[in-house]
Amino acid sequence: MSGHGFHVHGPHDHEVEHAAHGTHGSDGFANKIAVTTAILATVGALFGYMAGDTQNNAALNKNEAAIKKTAASNQWNYYQAKSNKQNLAELAMTLPGVDVDKYKSEVERYKKEKNDIKVDAEKLEAESAEWSSKSDEQMHQHHRWAQAMTAEQIAISLAAITLLTRKKWLEYTSYGVAGIGVALGVLAWLHF
Repeated sequence: MSGHGFHVHGPHDHEVEHAAHGTHGSDGFANKIAVTTAILATVGALFGYMAGDTQNNAALNKNEAAIKKTAASNQWNYYQAKSNKQNLAELAMTLPGVDVDKYKSEVERYKKEKNDIKVDAEKLEAESAEWSSKSDEQMHQHHRWAQAMTAEQIAISLAAITLLTRKKWLEYTSYGVAGIGVALGVLAWLHF
């Protein structure tokens, strides 16, 4: 381009001129892919949130299971201590010159106490198993959400490649992978 009214276009001047006049923004294919990408990113973010939420819930449930298991273990240790005392009382009953009735009543008391402790320990073990099962269910659901999120991320990548290559088959592949992601999200929502 010169300053004397004579104008020579460079190789990119034509494209710049079209962009300045708004014709660049009318690329329907690019617009469609851009909107699709934005939608996929939003859906993927929701799936990512749910994956994190279920993973946190699984960890909390597993922690509660461990707490209940520790409490059950404590009860079983207490049960064992009562068994030891009962055994000593039974042994003491066989010694000469002792008050047998005293030790007999202690043996009966320890038996009753052990039964109560056993019931508590078994209850705590059942609660631990229930919390552990809830954790396993949450982890399964977490994996579904994570799979759904991964599919959406792959669909976004395919959409970006589609935009660069302008290949229709890639566009449809991106939609297909996104559909798989949505299906996995629905399965996660329904706890499958």
